[in-house]
Amino acid sequence: ALGAGLTKVGTGFASRSSDGIVVTGSAKIEATADNAVWTLSIANTGKTPASAVSGIDNGINALQKYLENGGIAANQLTLGPINSYPTEEFINGNPTGRILNYRASREITVRTKDVQLVSKLSQNIGSVLQEGVNVSNYGPQYYVSTLSKIRPALLSDATKDAKARAEAMTKAVGGKVGAITSVKSGPIQVTTPDSTMTSDMGMYDTSSIKKTVTATVTVTFKTE
Repeated sequence: ALGAGLTKVGTGFASRSSDGIVVTGSAKIEATADNAVWTLSIANTGKTPASAVSGIDNGINALQKYLENGGIAANQLTLGPINSYPTEEFINGNPTGRILNYRASREITVRTKDVQLVSKLSQNIGSVLQEGVNVSNYGPQYYVSTLSKIRPALLSDATKDAKARAEAMTKAVGGKVGAITSVKSGPIQVTTPDSTMTSDMGMYDTSSIKKTVTATVTVTFKTE
């Protein structure tokens, strides 16, 4: 039987229950993103809606040229709708009813598996700005498409880690680990390498190409 000292030995990793010992195990693996989604926006201001939209067309053409010359295929680009709205004049917080100008914008989204190419093009987007194009770079988002394949192996390793922890702690107090009575998996955490951040709902960092994928399980073991 386990002694009262188990709670102290297992602080942060285990707790006692009427069913035995409850242990949290974890496992992680380094992963590389293999999908990129990159959204940019072109904006322009004009005295009329037509002039604002005309500037958008010129900006989109310049941006498409930059992307396609850089190696992005035309079928990897998606154009969003053109949005246009007036900029009203306000004096002392009150509208005057006068329209100062019109502002138009349009998004273009890149979707590709060439994450390194997207990273390079994003870093060099300043060349488009130098042409006088008002482009907003929201930054690429990088995803791992193989998470569903990674997850089972990670959960298996996390369960093995939980068992190893349980064995180490029960051995310290003269007990033995018995059969598993329950297993509960936690949310997958996809973070930047060496990140210590976690979330109860799970995390999915999309800012980096290199990622760390972490799984946790809470396992209840019978004890002897």
